Parts: sequence; structure tokens; C-alpha cells
Amino acid sequence: MSSMRDDGPGIRVRPYAITGGRTRGKTDIPIETIVVPTAPGREQAPRMSMERGQILRLCATPMSVAEISAHLHIALGVARVLVGDMVDEGLVDFNRSHAKGERPSLRLLERVFDGLQAL
Repeated sequence: MSSMRDDGPGIRVRPYAITGGRTRGKTDIPIETIVVPTAPGREQAPRMSMERGQILRLCATPMSVAEISAHLHIALGVARVLVGDMVDEGLVDFNRSHAKGERPSLRLLERVFDGLQAL
């Protein structure tokens, strides 16, 4: 895993290196979006390395983009680009009603907030 924190040894990778310099993906994913792996994503997970493999493993239990960002210690914008790329590649999927501007339920937002606080 690449770490952007300064609290230990390891490789430090700039956010723009992880996303190829992009700040947005083709598919715009809101931070509260719950992500799950697709069948091809589950199949490819053991062969994927770095952040993409970690995202697939984390999403074995449905997880929001914000939670993914927190678990991987990467910037929220980086997580959004990576997850958007993975959606485009068919590795993960999400409930598309949230991406169309519909507001998430208060309960979902509370769960995301509780998860972030637990980290």
C-alpha cells in the first residue's frame, strides 16, 4: 500500500501519481456511494496489486468511498478517481440512484459518519 502519511517508513507516493495526474474520473462517484465488487472484480482481486486490489478486498463488505479513503489512508479525491476508474472497468459497481443527484438517506449518512469516526 502506498501511504501518504509521514508517520513511518515506507514508500510515499504523491496523489497525482496514483491517479495519473487526474482529479476526476469519467464516472463521478459521490463520497457516500456504497461500492461492491462485481463478479469480474472478485475474480481479479487476488491478482491486483496496490490500491486497486485493496479496494476490491475492502469492498467484499459493501463500503462507501469515504470509508475506502480512510482505510487506505489516501485522499478522498484520489479514492473517488480510483473507484470511478474501477466502475468504468467493470471491477466494482454501486447503486446508481445516488449518482443521479438523489439524496442519500439520513441513515446511510449516519452509518458513513459512524464508520469514519470509528477509524
